[in-house]
Amino acid sequence: MEGHEGVIHVSKISSVKHDSAGRRRVPTRYTPINESRVKKLTAEEWKKFRSLTTASGEHNKRASKVLPLGVTSSFQHWNPYPLSIASAKGAYFKDVDGRKLLDLSMGFGAMLVGHLNKQVVRALKKAMRSTGTLFVTPSPIATEAAERFQKRFDVDMLRFTNSGTESTMYAIRAARAATGKKAIIKVEGGYHGGYDPLLVSVKAPLSKIGPANAPKPYYPQEAEGGEVFVVPYNDLDCLEAILKKDSKKIACFMVEPIIENLSIILPDEGYLQGVRALCDKYKVALIFDEVKSGLTAGVAGASKRVGVKPDLITLAKSIGGGLPVAAFAGKKEYMQTVVDGRMPHFGTYNGNPLVMAAVIAVDEIATVEALDAAEKINNDTLDQMDAIIDEYALPCHTVGFGVKGAVIWSPRPVRNYRDFKTTDFEVAELSWLWGINRGIITPPGLDEQWLVSFSHTQKDMNKMVESFRQLAKALRS
Repeated sequence: MEGHEGVIHVSKISSVKHDSAGRRRVPTRYTPINESRVKKLTAEEWKKFRSLTTASGEHNKRASKVLPLGVTSSFQHWNPYPLSIASAKGAYFKDVDGRKLLDLSMGFGAMLVGHLNKQVVRALKKAMRSTGTLFVTPSPIATEAAERFQKRFDVDMLRFTNSGTESTMYAIRAARAATGKKAIIKVEGGYHGGYDPLLVSVKAPLSKIGPANAPKPYYPQEAEGGEVFVVPYNDLDCLEAILKKDSKKIACFMVEPIIENLSIILPDEGYLQGVRALCDKYKVALIFDEVKSGLTAGVAGASKRVGVKPDLITLAKSIGGGLPVAAFAGKKEYMQTVVDGRMPHFGTYNGNPLVMAAVIAVDEIATVEALDAAEKINNDTLDQMDAIIDEYALPCHTVGFGVKGAVIWSPRPVRNYRDFKTTDFEVAELSWLWGINRGIITPPGLDEQWLVSFSHTQKDMNKMVESFRQLAKALRS
């Protein structure tokens, strides 16, 4: 890279191409951002946040007396306190302070069809009025939902669960039962829910995970993970080195085809195809965790879009219209472990008729046309963000996949966890908070990611674009 009068021209950021199913654009030039300016703006925005959200602050005090941190999931908490939401409809929230807020988090994809989608609500009302809420026996409505997903995701068999964590846990158990092996491989930095082996090396401290070319697994104190191998995303050489040495004890490789807990990280061109080939070569089950991607990635998920079929797949969030539902599915040789009792699968609420009604409604709503329309809005929004990045020479870039998008505060492509850790998190915090104070809600965690649901319009997305433009002006003033 070459610098001239404060402007850095990027000559060779990376020669590695990403999978064509996704979208990534890095700037050709940028100007570093003044750190003192960022600190000043951030302090002003936190002061503004407190003044706008007094009722949320009071609610958090009340909630903290009964709920740890005052939230129902630890991720919901941030200092000094999170926003508390009173209601939602379509693409918007109303918080306890009475403000109307554009929801671009949308439950990490769970609200793909929009809050209180009319078709989902009708299906739920019908189920409550004339079907029932829980049988704990086989039911035609669960069979119909399963048949729909069998066809949509091209799987041999599936089982419904109640959360992504359950699905990733049972997928690993099925792989262990089918292969007779115990150890697993996961991606460094990747998150797959609360099952102990999958908590290894989730956003771990860099000082404790060894060199980039030979990462060490990091076991958090609260987890008993068993034998877990860790590999960088987009690194076939590292994956093969581990498989070559230890495949005789490795049951499976669990990976998000598109990493979505580190903003959005796209696979390199040919990476997932290479992963499939290596898993076949060394007789290790390939599990795609599509809990966060699923229908947000396309009509049949990311696996269909990138053209790589895993042995097992996990689904949740986008398939249920906001109801608690998930699934694990896959090839007969792995699902047969449930049939013959090698891997029993239980759950009182699995496939309950209320949730199945929502699943069927979502399957009807999530057509190719509906997803294409939402993705077009997403891509047009990303184009507008790119124009602002160029106009103000910002050291960041855009990434998109399906109906999800992100601005990553790095001028270089992010291809793995260690690249992600070089992100300018101070500006990322300001960017997220700036949006919050202007009624634009993206997830906390400094890895901003937005979702264009079926309820969002381009006019809605333009509100985020304008907020980003005003931030760019403030950073350069």
